[in-house]
Amino acid sequence: MANAFYKIREPENESYNSYAPGTPERKALREEIDRLKNQEIEIPAIIGGQEVTTGNLQDVVMPHNHQHKLADVHLCGEEEVQKAIDASQEARREWATLPWEERASIFLKAADLITGPYRYTMNASTMLGQSKTPHQSEIEAVGELADFLRFNAYYLQELYEKQPYSPGGMWNRMEYRPLEGFIFAVTPFNFTAIAGNLPLAPALCGNVSLWKPATSSIYSSYYIMKVLKEAGMPDGVINFLPGRGADVGDPVIDSELLAGLHFTGSTNTFQYLWKSIAENIEKYKTYPRIVGETGGKDFIFAHSSADVDALVVAAIRAAYEYQGQKCSAASRMYIPESIWPDFRDDFLEEVQDVKYGDVEDFSNFMGAVIDQKAFDSITSYIDYVRDSDDGEILFGGDYDDSEGYFVEPTLVLAHDPKFKTMEEEIFGPVLTVYVYEDDQFDETLELCDTTSPYALTGAIFARDRHVLKKMSDYLRQAAGNFYINDKPTAAIVNQQPFGGARKSGTNDKAGSAANLMRWMSVRSIKETTVPAKDWTYPYMEEE
Repeated sequence: MANAFYKIREPENESYNSYAPGTPERKALREEIDRLKNQEIEIPAIIGGQEVTTGNLQDVVMPHNHQHKLADVHLCGEEEVQKAIDASQEARREWATLPWEERASIFLKAADLITGPYRYTMNASTMLGQSKTPHQSEIEAVGELADFLRFNAYYLQELYEKQPYSPGGMWNRMEYRPLEGFIFAVTPFNFTAIAGNLPLAPALCGNVSLWKPATSSIYSSYYIMKVLKEAGMPDGVINFLPGRGADVGDPVIDSELLAGLHFTGSTNTFQYLWKSIAENIEKYKTYPRIVGETGGKDFIFAHSSADVDALVVAAIRAAYEYQGQKCSAASRMYIPESIWPDFRDDFLEEVQDVKYGDVEDFSNFMGAVIDQKAFDSITSYIDYVRDSDDGEILFGGDYDDSEGYFVEPTLVLAHDPKFKTMEEEIFGPVLTVYVYEDDQFDETLELCDTTSPYALTGAIFARDRHVLKKMSDYLRQAAGNFYINDKPTAAIVNQQPFGGARKSGTNDKAGSAANLMRWMSVRSIKETTVPAKDWTYPYMEEE
């Protein structure tokens, strides 16, 4: 054991490359895209550090060119899940007792690998596998993922330093133990950074993880495992289990060793897993911690004093970046009648310049939606608007899946504030606007607060400070991440910890120490220096 207190300096958020024309990083990224797209790989499960092939294969294709195959992935089932549970418990014996600085050093090295020699691989794999633009992949598959790794290590140090008061004659201590068993990490397709953070945040605290990545983003997730291997992650700490939901999830939930669920995905899946855990509650050795982030019906609410130019830019970026496939993407908007004509004209003029297509064309602002299922769901909403008298398409509405899953950025005007596209999560590039009468401001605030069961992100726009205060107070429960005169997307680690309440999740704030606390079980220790030798008390003495 080292006789020293080790300190991690407070990190800084990773800076982003611009990939502007003529920059060396633009050239390097193009070369890596060409290298990856011109090879077809095989993606195994990784259990106990060993590559495991199942023969149950699924194609991995590019969403913007679904005839182009990137890989075959081996899908797991009950047998592989049990092997992963066994491997995790074998690894846990040493990992849980490893000094925290030894664990942290692996995470810090992984961050430097991601921002260094693996930078273009993480970017290119995310672009090809998830149809992200260079900017969208850079800010999260590199920047945010590295920020999670670095800041979580720093937060862990801060948490471990928090110790109770010790009066004379005793020494009080708190030990932050990992949970008994394993953590089940279920990760989404839309953020490579989240895919990495969900199994890794608990592992930093000394836990072991079973990781079921989304099969539609398996490509970049596999490269995360390669980074972890090079960074020195011990075998069995992170077990990589590609597979269909129930094939992996059901045997995991059935294990008595389940100690926690770290989830980002659909509301229905989260509720199914929570119910399944509840039904099995008697069998678990410890009550499982449940941490989840699901969906959103995120809003932009404008007052008559809003800056229209800023509102237009925020709406385009928040609704259409990454094809609206962010949990935080703006999906509904409330605009007063007095500024609606200016906003409408400016928005329609600007959105005409928004290009979408193959993300290898760096002039495109948008790529394709993730897969056929998403395409069919999104376009069904567009078709619904076309057939309805309560809404109309002001811009866009075209779509084509012949080559890639492309949906045009679409603006819908709702005549009814309870119109279907104002209420339901779409998870695509469809923004619905409701125009309210200026004297109905208070009533429309109530509409905004009560229309959706979600409460993930929201943004308000006004220049009147009294109005901003009123809007912020009224919408206090409507969003876990709240933005004033800015778009409701792009939370940054250590700046805007992310999470929502209501049906959006448990609001355990990824990107903060609050999330790490969920993966620890605290033991309070009291050591008395000179123990009592007499069991009686002074009040018992005779007069």
